[in-house]
Amino acid sequence: MIYWDLFLAFFIPNIIGYGGGPAIIPLIEAEVVGRYGWMTAQTFAETLALGNALPSPIATKMAGYIGYDVAGIGGACVAVAATVIPTLLLMLGALGLLYRHRESPRVKRMSQWVRPVIAMMMAWLTLGFLLESLDSSGAIHTLIIGTAAAIALIRFKTHPAFVVIGALVYGGVFLG
Repeated sequence: MIYWDLFLAFFIPNIIGYGGGPAIIPLIEAEVVGRYGWMTAQTFAETLALGNALPSPIATKMAGYIGYDVAGIGGACVAVAATVIPTLLLMLGALGLLYRHRESPRVKRMSQWVRPVIAMMMAWLTLGFLLESLDSSGAIHTLIIGTAAAIALIRFKTHPAFVVIGALVYGGVFLG
């Protein structure tokens, strides 16, 4: 039964999600944290941060890690398959259809209408992480890490992986 639950937890977000890995992360969080309770919001946020520091698509890394954490190697295989196979099949079918109608005003409008939804989903996920950080680390540490991350990313164009590593070091030294 755990394999079926893992399959559904990653299959559903990947089928109904639009916009790639970052856009479906809130949907995966709703399944993993909210529906099945396999992780806390804090653990999910830490897993996401670590996954973002590594190369390759985020959705498959999250699926592999969470699947392994929940049900070992078999769970990792099921979760990654649920993430990749349906998306691949749908992408091949949709790509042919969209390519055929690429100049259609309806297709162009459809893409424009979906962008605000993705932006709001990402904002909701960010707000959840902010509230979790305020609750677990406090306002001062959250402000220090957030400000340092913003300066590193925007002003110095630091690679996000190094920003995550810096935040991990800060957390280990000051919050550990």
